This record gives sequence, structure tokens and C-alpha cells, in this order.
Amino acid sequence: MKKVITYGTFDLFHEGHYKLLQRAKELGDYLIVGVTTEHFDEARGKVNVVDSIMDRIENVRRTGFADEIIIEDHDGQKIEDIQKYGADIFTVGSDWVGTFDYLKQFCEVVYLERTPDISSTMIRKSKFKIINVGIVGTGRIVPRFIAEAKYVSGINIRCTYNPELKEKYAFGNRHDLPNYSDSYEEFLEQVDAVYIASPNETHYEYAKKALEHGKNVLCEKPAGFTRAEAEQLYSYARENNRVLMEAVKTAYCPGFGQLLNVAKSGKIGEIRDVEACFTRLANKESRERTDASYGGSFLEFSSYTLLPAIKLLGNDYKSVHFDILYDETGVDVYTKVSLKYDNATALAKNGVAVKSEGQLVIAGTNGYILAPSPWWLTRRFEVHYEDPGKVEVYEPIFQGEGFRYEISDFVSKINGIDRHGYKLTAEEAIAMAGITEEFMKEKNKEERTHNNVAG
Repeated sequence: MKKVITYGTFDLFHEGHYKLLQRAKELGDYLIVGVTTEHFDEARGKVNVVDSIMDRIENVRRTGFADEIIIEDHDGQKIEDIQKYGADIFTVGSDWVGTFDYLKQFCEVVYLERTPDISSTMIRKSKFKIINVGIVGTGRIVPRFIAEAKYVSGINIRCTYNPELKEKYAFGNRHDLPNYSDSYEEFLEQVDAVYIASPNETHYEYAKKALEHGKNVLCEKPAGFTRAEAEQLYSYARENNRVLMEAVKTAYCPGFGQLLNVAKSGKIGEIRDVEACFTRLANKESRERTDASYGGSFLEFSSYTLLPAIKLLGNDYKSVHFDILYDETGVDVYTKVSLKYDNATALAKNGVAVKSEGQLVIAGTNGYILAPSPWWLTRRFEVHYEDPGKVEVYEPIFQGEGFRYEISDFVSKINGIDRHGYKLTAEEAIAMAGITEEFMKEKNKEERTHNNVAG
């Protein structure tokens, strides 16, 4: 008898799960299915399991494919179970290719092809539905997004869109996804929602057209270069009961939310200054270093560095000032943004060719909060007081690269949970778009001055 063993959460049970179990059963004579507990799912980074473990076990049982169902609740159990049950084959979906190669010393490892078309018709007793998502763009951020989406229930990456055929086909071969390159409208017909990760200058038009076609939108920042563009997008989404989220992943990380709550609690008194820094020495051939119009430090990092100020001090800043350093091609390689409020100040420092200490400091009348680099992932922060011996340390849970938290929020909003979007409100996003608009004006003015001097 050839024994096959597989594992999964099997949350929001759908056709993809059914077909995977069906193909797993076909690999042998006896199928053992491991269903993960909620606590183990949390430990391995699954952020939003909906169904109880009893419901998930029952859904697996009802397929008729499992000869035996076991519970997975700790690391290292797969090796234990393979040895305990004498499994000949370990199998999981192809989105985990390579992850479980270490099991090859114990049994054969088979990765089963994914099911591209997934719907919610097999879900029972749940108001959640599977959201088929299409990705616009195939740049370096997209593989990371796809990898993190595996840890979120209720989402299926359905296809991608990129008008560059050669690049598109290569991406599809790596990720086993259908590709569209000729018609954006045809691409939109395949999905319920889109994740826009194309070049900065294309975000607004892609988002606008997706919303007009009734799709929910998760858009990399900035969604628009002006306050008017942002207002238009958010108004259209609200009026047509669609979700529009900007993918400023820090806003959705649980540690950042905890940091904001501590700052707002009064623990450090009245907040008087917020200073955030995010710098990276980008590759000289990268878009950030070569695109003078839509690359550079401000458009790359300011959505992160402005976020703490907007969240803590509000949208009604009184003035904004920019100090910008350009390279010989006109790219802003280091940009400082100064905000002035009635009774507070803020400074956002961004760099793609200048390296500085990437920390977040929130100064108050009774103390200050220090979040060291990478504060935008918020794995740790400290509260300091006048007494240098008194330091409170917080180390919130953080999984993966942070994308899973924004993806989870996106799916929840589509399914009717947290439509208010308090983690990053439309008003806050519009306020940051207003600062982007001022920056673009300043940059264009500087460019005209440079051209006049050169002429």
C-alpha cells in the first residue's frame, strides 16, 4: 500500500482544496490529511483564519478523499508523521515549490499544480468569499506579494497584466499564472480585485479604470500625484461601494498599530514632534536612480516617512517645506520634508543614494518613543523618560515581510469588515497626496530653474 500525506489549513474550503485532495489521493492508495490548528497557523504566519478547526476537519472529511485525518500543531511534526505513518509521498500545492525539499530524505516529495480558477461555491456557513485578484505589473515587489498572499485566507492570485510581452511570459513561467498583455479590459473581466504594482506614473489610470469596471483596488503608493486625483478615486470607490486601499504596508502592521496606540495613550504626554527616516542605497540602474520624473527618494519612501506624522498629528498641517538634493540626472537622491502644525512639527527624511540612521522618534512632553530601523516593519520600539534608567520595551509579533497584513485587511474590507479603514483612512491618504502634489510642483520648479541656467 502506497501512503500519501498532505497538510493544510483548508480554511474557507473551495474547489482548489477539493482538487488538491483529489490529486493527492490519486498519487497512492491511502491518503493522510493533516489539518493545522489555529495556534499553529498563527505561529507560522497565517493571519486571518476564519473557520474553526472542527469545520475545517469536517470539510476535508466530506470530500471522501481522506482515509485518515490528523491534527498538525507544532514545528517538526511533518517528519514525525512521515515516520510514524510510514508515508511514501509528501505532497502540497505548487505555490510551495522548494519549501519542503528537506523532506526528500524521508520520502518522495510532490508539488501539485495550482488551480487557477477558484470560486466560493463550496464554502459553507460563512459570509466570506474567495477574492480572485489580478496583479498589474510584474516588477520586483510582485513575487514578494505572491509569496505573502499564501498566508491569507480568502484570496486567490488569478492572473497578471503587463503590456511588455517578453517580460510577461517570463514572469508567468516562474509563477504559474495566466498573463494578459493586450487588453486591460479583458484582464479585468477575470478578477474581483486588482493589486496595482506598475510604475508610479501609471497607478492613477489603472486604478480609475479598475474602479469604473466595478473592481476593488489595492494600489501601490502613490495612487495619484495630486489631491484632486486622490479625492476622485476615493469618492468613486465610496459611491460605488468598492474598496480602495493604498499599499502602505506599515499602516497595516500590528506593531505599528500598537506603537500608535501607545503614543496616543498619553504615556509620553502631548506629542510635539515626529521624525521618521527611511533610506536605502539603491542600485544605480534601478528605476529609483534612473527615472528623474517618477523615481527618486520622495516617491519611493515618503508614504512611509509621512505616515507617522499624519497618523499622530493629523491631516491639517499648516505648511510644508522641502529640502531636496539632486544628482546630475535630476533624480532626487535625498529629500527632507518638514511639516508645521499649530503646536507640533514633523520631519520625514528619504534617501536612495544617501544612507542615514533609519529610525522613528516621537517626542512628547513626558517622554519619547524610539523605533529603530526597520521601524516601518515595527518589530520593536521603546518608551524613554527623563529618568534614563526607565525604559519600556515592546516587541510585537511580526511575520514575513508585512504584505500579508495589508492583504488580509484588503480581503476583510471586501467581505464587509472594517469598511472605515481606520488604519489608513481616505482622508489621510488624500492629505499625503496633497504633500506629493506640493513636492511635484517644487521639483518641476527646480527643473525649470536648472534648464534656464543651463540655457
